[in-house]
Amino acid sequence: MILKKHFILLFLFAFSIAKAQEMPVSYAFGEKYNDKHKYSNLVSIANEANEGTVLVRSYYGGLILKPKGYLIEHYNKDLELISEFNYKLKGHNFVDGYLKNGRLYLLFLDYNLSKGSYDYVVHSSSLNNIDFIEKTILSIPSAEVDFPLDKNYYNRNFSSGFTTSVLFNDDKSAFVISTHFKKRKVNQHFIYLFDADLNKVITHDFSKEVEEKNYAFEEIAIAKDLKQVYIIGKAYFKKKRFGAKERKFQYEMIQVSNSLSKIQTFDDDGKYSEGLKPILSEDNKLFCVGFYSNRKDNRYNGVGYFNVDPGTLKIITKKYHPFSTQFMQDKFGKDEEKEIKNLVFKNLSITPENNIIFNAEEYFVTSNYKIEAGSGNRVKVKRYHYNDMVSAKLDASGDLLWTRNINKSEVTQHDEAYVSYSTYIKGEDSYFFISTASENPEQLGKDRIIFRQGFSRNRNVFLIKLDAKGDMSYEKIIDDKDARLPLMVSKPLIVPTEDTVFFYAKRGNKKQLAKVVFK
Repeated sequence: MILKKHFILLFLFAFSIAKAQEMPVSYAFGEKYNDKHKYSNLVSIANEANEGTVLVRSYYGGLILKPKGYLIEHYNKDLELISEFNYKLKGHNFVDGYLKNGRLYLLFLDYNLSKGSYDYVVHSSSLNNIDFIEKTILSIPSAEVDFPLDKNYYNRNFSSGFTTSVLFNDDKSAFVISTHFKKRKVNQHFIYLFDADLNKVITHDFSKEVEEKNYAFEEIAIAKDLKQVYIIGKAYFKKKRFGAKERKFQYEMIQVSNSLSKIQTFDDDGKYSEGLKPILSEDNKLFCVGFYSNRKDNRYNGVGYFNVDPGTLKIITKKYHPFSTQFMQDKFGKDEEKEIKNLVFKNLSITPENNIIFNAEEYFVTSNYKIEAGSGNRVKVKRYHYNDMVSAKLDASGDLLWTRNINKSEVTQHDEAYVSYSTYIKGEDSYFFISTASENPEQLGKDRIIFRQGFSRNRNVFLIKLDAKGDMSYEKIIDDKDARLPLMVSKPLIVPTEDTVFFYAKRGNKKQLAKVVFK
C-alpha cells in the first residue's frame, strides 16, 4: 500500500442537517519543504510539549521500489523543520514508534536467523543528537513463517506455527505483546506488558486457555498502575462445528496480571457481541462498548454496553440498543434489504459529563485481477474500502442518547493516509475531519447532501460537527487554495491538553506540517 495515491471519494449525509456555521477552530501551515524521497509512508507521528513534533516515514527507492530506510523529521512548535535524519535501515519489520522524555523509540519485529527466533528489537535515540542504540526486549524461538505480525479483523491464521500482535494504549505509555507458538504438541501463548521505558512489567503464561480456543486480540485498556491489563479479542473455537455462514468465534475480555488471568464473555441468547472496545474511566470504572448481532453472523443490529467490575470482571450492567428505524433510513433510505457489516472502531471517549461517545467506520477489502500492461500477466489487485461513519452517544448509565450514520464511500489501492477520516472529541461535541476535492456538498433532498469527488489535485478539508444532541453542522475549514498539498487526514496527531490536531501534508517532492486548534 505505497506508491501512487489513487482514491475515489463519496460522502452522503442522510439526516437533519444544520446550515454551515463558523466552526470553533483556527489553522496554520508550516513552510513547504523540498523532499527528495517521493515514495514513502508515514508510519509514526508523536509530540511532546518541550520537544515539538516528530514524524517517521518509511521510504522506498530503486528501479524496482524496495524499502531503503526511515526518515525522521523534527518540527518545533512553530511548525518549522529543525532537523531531519535518514536512518538507513533495511530488512526490519516496523511495528510502531513513540516519543518519551526527548527520546524516540522505534519498535521492530525481526527474524534472527542465527538464533532461530523472532526478536522484538527497539531502536532508540535522543532527538538532540541522533545516535540509535538497539535493545532486544523479547525473543521467541520459532521457525520463520509468513506474516508473523498478524493483527487484522478477519480470517486470522493460527496454523502457521507462530503469530504475534502488539497493542499500545492510547497515550502510548505502555504496550502489550502477545506471542503464540504452536508446533506439534507444543502450544504456548504468552502475554507481556512493557512500559514506555521498556521495562517488562507483566509476564503471563496464557497457554492453558489456548487448548480449546485461539485468540485474536484487538483492543486493550491498561490500569494506571500497570498492574492490570484488560484485553478484548475474538476467541476462535477449535473443535465446534459451525454452519457455512455462522461465525466461529465469540468476543471475550481477558484480565491479565503477573499472578492470574480471568475471562469474561458477553454473548446472550439472541445477542452476539461485535467489535467491542474497553475503556477505563478516571475513577477506575471499566466499560465495554460496541455492537451486537441478533444472529451468529457478521451483521450488526445495534449498540451494546457493558459495565464491568474491574476486579472480578463480573458484568454489573448490560444494555442493548437496536438501531432505530430512522438510523436505518439515514443509512439506506427505503431499501429494507440492506445490512450493516464490517464496522471497525476509530475511537472511544468519556466526556466531562461521563457520557460515552464512540465512532466506527465500515471497513473491508475486495480484490480482483487485471491484465498488466506490457507483460499481459494477470495481477491480483486489492482495494481497501473505507465507507460509512457511525457515531453513537451513551449517557453515564449506558442509555442510548443518539446514533448517527454518515454515509460515505472511499476506496484506495495504495496509501490509505489520505482517505478515511479522523475525529476529535471536545466537551460533549464530536468533530470529523474529511478531505475532498469537492467545493461544496450537493443537495439531494430536504435532509440529504452529498460530497462528490471532483477533479482537482488539491483538496479541501471539511469539519463536521455532531453536537451534544446529535444535531449536525459542517463547514469547509481549509480551502484547497491554502492546502496546496493534500493532508493525511486519517493519520492525525491529537494533543488533547492543547486542543490541537496536527496533520502531515505531502505530494511528490513537497511536504509541510499543518495544525488545527480548537478554541
